[in-house]
Amino acid sequence: MGYQAVFKRYEIKYVVTAEQKERILKAMESYMELDRFGRSTVRNLYFDTDDFVLARHSIAKPDFKEKLRVRSYSKADADSIVFVELKRKFDGIVYKRRIGLPETDAMRWMSGVKDGDIIAELEKESPQVAAEIEYFAGMYSGLRPVIYLSYDREAYRMKKDPSASSDFRVTFDSNICCRESELTLTSDAYGTSLLEDGMYLMELKCPGAIPLWMTKILSEEHIYKTSFSKYGTAYCSFMEKTPFERSQEIAAAGYRSWAAAIANQKDKSKAGRSGHRRPVFAGKASA
Repeated sequence: MGYQAVFKRYEIKYVVTAEQKERILKAMESYMELDRFGRSTVRNLYFDTDDFVLARHSIAKPDFKEKLRVRSYSKADADSIVFVELKRKFDGIVYKRRIGLPETDAMRWMSGVKDGDIIAELEKESPQVAAEIEYFAGMYSGLRPVIYLSYDREAYRMKKDPSASSDFRVTFDSNICCRESELTLTSDAYGTSLLEDGMYLMELKCPGAIPLWMTKILSEEHIYKTSFSKYGTAYCSFMEKTPFERSQEIAAAGYRSWAAAIANQKDKSKAGRSGHRRPVFAGKASA
């Protein structure tokens, strides 16, 4: 198992502007670096019942809440490793259990299939985590994928310093999108936007206290923690619209994604044709 399967930490959220983000990054330079995922587009499938019992419970802001999702850190294919995650929050502390499986096996397992190959995978990865996820799924009848949610993420970790709190992490999420159709991690990232352009959702993930240097920059910038559940916000966003409005919005987002891909392909073709006439070199020209 080459990934962390069990988490226990505080996750504190803030909504910041692009300018505030740049000043925070400047303050982080001496202490933090991009983690192994660096910059990625995180894709999630959230599971719920037909009447969205988990979403409705989440937005009620209870002391205890939980959710089940399947996540990938890039566009998946059938053999890509994705993560089935059970996330609980109690008294401000987040407890997360996850298990990595090939995308096909993960989705088959979540649909109720548990053949010999899947059992072997679960035994190899983490039987205890698998048992917790199965127990949770058994508590709710008819769990299925209901919302696709993606976002562009920059993830930072503490530099390797024995005197530092190495478990402290900072993430910046932008272009947070959701939809109710094409519920697969093998698809492109598009959907209804949940955050204004130029705004970022910053999360501080730590086992205890926030480092003093981060507290200082937050105070200087007058940045205050907020409550922002991506899944809960997505649910509320869809519930405020009629089915027709939701389908029109999703179709428009899908068209923009397709149009951008076509435009990008044309740019590449044009660059390739021009390259036959005059070579183009990367980097600075020599003096």
